[in-house]
Amino acid sequence: MPFCDVSKSRGEGNGIRIFYRRYGRGSAKVLLIIGLAATHDSWGPQIKGLTGMLEPNDEEAPEAVGGGTDGLDEEDEGIEVCCFDNRGTGRSSVPTKKSEYTTTIMAKDALALLDHLGWRKAHVFGHSMGAMIACKLAAIAPERLCSLALLNATGGGFDCFPKIDRQMLSLAFRFLRAKTPEQRALVDLETHYTKEYLDEYVGSCTRRKILYQEYVKAISSTGMQSNCGFEGQINACWTHKMTPKELDTIRSSGFLVSVIHGRDDIIAQLNHAKRLAEKLQPATRMVELHGGHLVSHERPEEVNLALIELIKASKSKLSPEDWSYLPERASGRLVLGVPMSLSIRNNGGANGLHMRNVLRIMKPVRVAASDS
Repeated sequence: MPFCDVSKSRGEGNGIRIFYRRYGRGSAKVLLIIGLAATHDSWGPQIKGLTGMLEPNDEEAPEAVGGGTDGLDEEDEGIEVCCFDNRGTGRSSVPTKKSEYTTTIMAKDALALLDHLGWRKAHVFGHSMGAMIACKLAAIAPERLCSLALLNATGGGFDCFPKIDRQMLSLAFRFLRAKTPEQRALVDLETHYTKEYLDEYVGSCTRRKILYQEYVKAISSTGMQSNCGFEGQINACWTHKMTPKELDTIRSSGFLVSVIHGRDDIIAQLNHAKRLAEKLQPATRMVELHGGHLVSHERPEEVNLALIELIKASKSKLSPEDWSYLPERASGRLVLGVPMSLSIRNNGGANGLHMRNVLRIMKPVRVAASDS
C-alpha cells in the first residue's frame, strides 16, 4: 500500500506514516488536503471531475523526480491528483499526543509527501481543516505551489466554531442523544448538506434516503475516528492562526488563489471565508455557491469548474488583477470561464454565541464520496 514516512524525511524516529492515493496522469499535479475526521476518499467528486476516473494508480513508486509544472502542458492536458489521510485518521498513523497535531506539523506532512512523490510544484486544494493546512503549506513553502484553492475555509480558535443559533442547538442536542448509527446519520446529514439538496429526488428516492443509507453503512462498518485522532485534529483547528507575515508571504508569492464556499454552510461561516479572501488580495477570487459544508459534494460541477479554471489561469499566467474577484466589489454576477453565472448574496448574519465544545459535538462522520 502507498505510504509516505514523513518522520523519516525529517530525520525523526517517531514512525509517522501518511497513507495516500494517486489518480490520473498528466503534467499538472494537484494535491488535495481533506478536513477534520475525513479520509482521502471524501474527495471523490473532485478526483473524478479532475481526472475522469476513480480508480487509483496501482504502482506506489513515484514518477520521475522533479515532476510538476505550473499547469497543463500544450501537449499534455492531463491532471494527476494525490489525496491522503491526514495524521490521526484513516490508514495514516495516529499520534497519541495533542502536541503532535498542529496545522504547521500537518502542512509539513503534506510537504514531505510532495517530496516523496517527486513533485517540484503542485496546485494545492484544501477543504475545511484541510484549507487551514493548505494555507500553512503555502506560507512554509510558497515556491512549491502553482495555485491555492481554499474550500469552506475558516480561521482557527473561536473563528472555527459554528454560529450558535436555534438550528445548531437542536442539532447538538440530537447528537448528544444519538445512540445508534441511524440516529447519528440523521444529524450528520443536516450538518453537511442543505435541506434543498437532501430533498431532491434521484430516481424514485430522495438524496436524503440515499445518503442516509450510505452514512449508516459507513458508521456501522468503519466506526468513528479514534479519540486520539479526533482530539488531536481538534487541537490543530483550535491552535491554528495565520500571522500577518505568513499572509504577506502568500500574497507576495505570485500564485493565484480561489476561496470557494457554500453560502449555507453552518459549520464554517461564510463571513470568515470572505475575510480570508480579502486578506489574500490582490490575487484572490471569491466563489460563493449555493450549498452547505460539503459544497464539493453538493455542487461538484461548479466546484470542479472553479478548480479547473484556477489551473488553466495559472498555466496561462493570468495577472492577479484579471483573476481577482470579491463579491462586495462586483455587481453580483460571477463568470467562470464558460458562460456560467453564479448569483451572489451577502450573508452577514447575526452575531451568535460561541462555545468551545461545539466542535466536539459536531464531529463529522467518516464517509466516502458518493456518485449520486
